[in-house]
Amino acid sequence: MWDQIIHKWLRVPYTLHVSVDRKVRRPRATVVFIHGIGHSGVVWQEIIERLPADIRCISIDLLGFGQSPKPHWAIYSVRLQAKMFIATFLRLGIKGPVTLVGHSLGGLVSVEIARKYPMLVRSLVLCSPPFYRPDPAVRKLLPHTDVILKDIYRAIHNNPDQFLKISALAVKYGLVNKSYNVTEDDVHSYMGALEASIINQTSLEDAIKIKKPIQVIYGALDAVVVGRNLKYLVKHNPNASLTTIIAGHEMVRLYVPAVVKAITTAISRPKAVLNREEDVRD
Repeated sequence: MWDQIIHKWLRVPYTLHVSVDRKVRRPRATVVFIHGIGHSGVVWQEIIERLPADIRCISIDLLGFGQSPKPHWAIYSVRLQAKMFIATFLRLGIKGPVTLVGHSLGGLVSVEIARKYPMLVRSLVLCSPPFYRPDPAVRKLLPHTDVILKDIYRAIHNNPDQFLKISALAVKYGLVNKSYNVTEDDVHSYMGALEASIINQTSLEDAIKIKKPIQVIYGALDAVVVGRNLKYLVKHNPNASLTTIIAGHEMVRLYVPAVVKAITTAISRPKAVLNREEDVRD
């Protein structure tokens, strides 16, 4: 009861759980990691271990996932996630803009943070962002992939019990990262995020307007990301670049070194270059 009064009615932000905070006395850069749907901050552990020791690395559990609060009343939109993220960000005492690294849903949340709080963001690395257009052109024969995927997501949303069984099989046979965990206790968070952040989104249009450098990584075998939309982003935002690898949606095997390389490139970019790129867009 008190939780709902404080956080829903009085709108006091939750503080999210910080899975990793690798503190450095004089960090060369700070990188903040935001996981995807069904995961938690520990999904980044292998990537963090491969990064240089002079980089401060922080990974958080989004609202509804991992060890963060899981309110049943919440609408798990990227706007709400960004608000909780900023409350946690400020409490961590981070100095200077950071590089945001987001996977899947975390990529959409990263876009929202960069859109709403641009002064806190240096650059973005988006891993398999599920960008979908709100109203793709109608086809007479085969529908757009965006429409097909959204219909699948709606079917999942309407059948959480079946989804739990499928998730258990995916974990059993190693089809997802070992941090993936959806149970009866938090399936409502998954379904809420699926509806509010992925099915109903404006993230692609928002990403096109961002003036920060954006590196997008995409697995050619990824069944839930529309490659055409990523190319659309790169075409319409001169600050965005796209790297395609032989991988699926999960950050395993070949995906890991590709993310490490993208982060290293992002933090090595001189601030003078970043400023010039923003000036060009103004």
